[in-house]
Amino acid sequence: MRIPLSAPDVNEEDIKAVSDVLRTSRLSLGPKLEEFEHAIAAYVGASDAVAVNSGTSALHLCLRALGIGEGDEVIIPSFAFVAVANAVRHERATPVFIDIESEKLNLDPSRIESAITFRTKAIIVVHTFGCPANLEPILEIAGRHNLRVIEDACEAIGAEYNGRRVGTFGDAGIFSFYPNKQITTGEGGVVVTRNPEASQFVRKVRNQGRDNPENWFQHSELGYNYRISEINCALGVEQLRRIEPILTRREAIARQYSRILAGRSEFKLPPMNVPFGRISWFVYVVRLGMQFTQFQRDWLVREMLTRGIGVGRYFAPIHLQPIYKGWATPGTLPVTEQIASRAIALPFFNRIQSDQIEEVCSTLAELTHSVPHMEKEDTSRHRLRMQSAAG
Repeated sequence: MRIPLSAPDVNEEDIKAVSDVLRTSRLSLGPKLEEFEHAIAAYVGASDAVAVNSGTSALHLCLRALGIGEGDEVIIPSFAFVAVANAVRHERATPVFIDIESEKLNLDPSRIESAITFRTKAIIVVHTFGCPANLEPILEIAGRHNLRVIEDACEAIGAEYNGRRVGTFGDAGIFSFYPNKQITTGEGGVVVTRNPEASQFVRKVRNQGRDNPENWFQHSELGYNYRISEINCALGVEQLRRIEPILTRREAIARQYSRILAGRSEFKLPPMNVPFGRISWFVYVVRLGMQFTQFQRDWLVREMLTRGIGVGRYFAPIHLQPIYKGWATPGTLPVTEQIASRAIALPFFNRIQSDQIEEVCSTLAELTHSVPHMEKEDTSRHRLRMQSAAG
């Protein structure tokens, strides 16, 4: 792609930090791991942080640490990355999908209580695209029903709710540092919690269930190799040092997109602000107007890619994925399905240039006037094909 969808922002200090680790004898479970964990905990305002090899691993270990298991139900959005549901299933629990709000695209608090049964044990709140979810009503519902709350802040480091950084409100929070995130460790994730027993459990199970890393052959839990290397942590420490300028830059990019695309009836733009907090911009996602079909959205995506401009279809609903066939009936999550069928993520990364943003916007606007027309009958056939392909 001439203009990629995302790109990591790695500078010379990052490279030196990684190179310095490679000159030592400690490539795993060393001082950079501790430094990174302490730095993340201090930044988000958590009492403890445990670093692992991915955000997915972090979520998986959170569920285990909080006692979610076979026969339990966990309420989640379908408008999210598939790992949210997969982690629940890895613990033999059942994901229960509910719909999202139409503006901020987060879990709709008004739909939670109707989904609660005697088997419900937890709610996973995803701060979608870095926009903080409305946590107060969700936490109130969870408190009345004695439910655990996990904040999936994988896309939202630095986002705030009522003056506090997200990830610190529930029983546990998770972050991801994949290369398309605001800051990166290459691959990596973190669990944050104020529960010392939970953090001790996660720290043990990430390392094959070892009670004490010094006693390498004693295991008290069924664990995993979810360790993160010193190389990843060194990169994370350096990236975290400049997170505030990075977040400021990303907000400026979002504002430039919104200035250029403002007033165009064919697009619905993301909100630039939320009344209760701060957005940490992960991606910039526009929605096509109701006059467009999913087929036309997909055509636009293909044309943009053909022209060397990276765009994405964020998110394909989890409940329509082939692996989740039968978990939820198509049509039961109307807001999720309607938004997902018209969403386009535009190129968004720290070093994107103004002229590149201009080109993305002008190309997208040009193509919206060239989309192929579809008769109603053709649209119905296409919808059936898409539903069949999605399971």
